[in-house]
Order: sequence, then structure tokens, then C-alpha cells
Amino acid sequence: MKTAPSSGSSIPVVASSVGVAPVLGLALWIPLYLGLPSFSRLATYGWLGLQPGTHLSGAVEFFAYESPKVLMLLVLIVFAMGILRSFFSPDRVRQLLAGKRQGAGHVLAALLGVVTPFCSCSAVPLFIGFVTAGVPLGITFSFLISAPMVNEVALVMLFGMLGWKVAAVYMATGLAVAMVSGVVIGLLRMEGHVEPWVYKALAVEGVEEKRLTWPERIQAGREAVRDIVGKVWPYVLAGTLVGAGIHGYVPENSMAALMGGSAWWSVPSAVLMGVPMYSNAAGMIPVVQALLSKGAALGTALAFMMSVTALSFPHC
Repeated sequence: MKTAPSSGSSIPVVASSVGVAPVLGLALWIPLYLGLPSFSRLATYGWLGLQPGTHLSGAVEFFAYESPKVLMLLVLIVFAMGILRSFFSPDRVRQLLAGKRQGAGHVLAALLGVVTPFCSCSAVPLFIGFVTAGVPLGITFSFLISAPMVNEVALVMLFGMLGWKVAAVYMATGLAVAMVSGVVIGLLRMEGHVEPWVYKALAVEGVEEKRLTWPERIQAGREAVRDIVGKVWPYVLAGTLVGAGIHGYVPENSMAALMGGSAWWSVPSAVLMGVPMYSNAAGMIPVVQALLSKGAALGTALAFMMSVTALSFPHC
């Protein structure tokens, strides 16, 4: 006598149906992304009828190409990061860092800061949670500095738009700053300067977390796209507009005198200029790309970007 396989066979069907949309989306994303250069030329010289070689046509072509390119990369990256972040909750991060030795702890804290969804405005509650959970102060700061400074979206977008060398310099610089800062704070033994009420605060007991299914993780990716891209797209368009103006109207190598590697004061000046500003990392990528094309040094441009996104004086 044969038994009906209804309950057993329904699980693969549900799982496969949930996975169809991301696969179809990626299949549509690839040809659209590859067709952006042709689209930007068509929009600039065909639809708008601009003459090649002018400042305006150069700026318009830059904007018509870079703005959809950045937004498409942003959607893809945020979706992937949303799935990845579903594996790391604040409780999970605290458990991973608690009890770690100084050397390995600083490295792990800085690396976890890259893939976790915490910005500079989350520093106070995270600081309290980490300290009350027994995470050393220096390791706590390595994480808190790395999380907003080394933005995973910016990292992947730099890789896709400017190459692996630029992305590697950005990541290595951010991780080095986070780890060195944490080590210094640990060596200074500044636990005595922490307010007593912080240590008296009770750490939230870790409630047993529900193990998410893959459909739930995919849904987390979709929610991340809706939440993050829905908020940052104006910054992306504004940053691309600024980059288009630089690309079209600023003469070649004109930024070398202000942000070139030969001027010793270029990096400190770039950092100080970025402190009063605020933009997210995705909005700064087109600006960095335009600055580099006009003669700015790589280190100076990245220092400017990191000061705008990480120090975020007006943001908090």
C-alpha cells in the first residue's frame, strides 16, 4: 500500500519556490548592469542630443552611468549583507568576543565590525552591553571603531568600481585604525574612567535565539534592501551629482595641488573638511571616483571619505 507523499514532498516545493525570485532577480540584474554604458551614451547623445566632448555632456554621461550603477550595486550588496547579518545578532557578537585574549580579540572584534549592522549612533548601548558581558574595554573599542568605519557596502562597491587594490587599502586602513586604537585603550587601562553605573547595569540575559530558515534569511535580505536603499538613495543621487560636476567641469589633474600625495597637509586637511559633513558610504563612492580621476591621491581621497562616513559629527 503506497502512502501519499504530500507532507514530505511539500517542503522542497516550498523551498524551491522561495528561492526562485532571487535567482530570477539576479538573471535580470546582470544584463541590465552590463547594458549601463550603452544606456548612458544613448541617454546623453541620443535622447538629450548633447555634443560629445563638452563639459555638460561629460557630466551628464557620468551621472546617467554612475547613478543607476551605484544603485544596482547597492541593491545587490545590501541584499547579500542582509542575509549575512542574519547570522550575527548583538548577543551572538558578545558571545564571540567575551573572554577572548587581547591579540586575537582585537582582530576578531575589528573583523566582526565589518559585517555587523551597527553604526556610530549605536555605540552607547553596544558599549554598555559589551562591558557588562565581560568584553575587555580595548576589544570593545576595536569593534565600535571598526563597525562604522569599515562599511561593507563601501568595501564591495569600491571593489566593483575602482578595483581590488583600492578596496584592500580601504579595508586594511580601517581595520588597522580600529585595532591600534583598541590596543592603545587596552594598554592605558582606562576601565577606571568608565562611569560606575555602566558596570552596575545588568547585561541582558541571552534568550535562546530562534534558528532562522533560509526563506527567513532571504526575507531579511529583502527587508534590508527596503530599509537601507529606501533611506540612502537620495545620498547616492546627491553624491553622484557632485561627482558628475567634478568629472565634467574640473580640469584634469587640478586636484593634485589640493589633494595630491606631494602635499604633506593634504590628508589632515581632507579629514578636517570631512568632519562637519555627513553622507553614507554609498553616496561618497562616486565622489571618490571623480576625485581620483582629477588627480587626487588615493590615500587622501579615502581619508576624506572615511572622515565623512565614520566621524559623522552632524549625524548623531
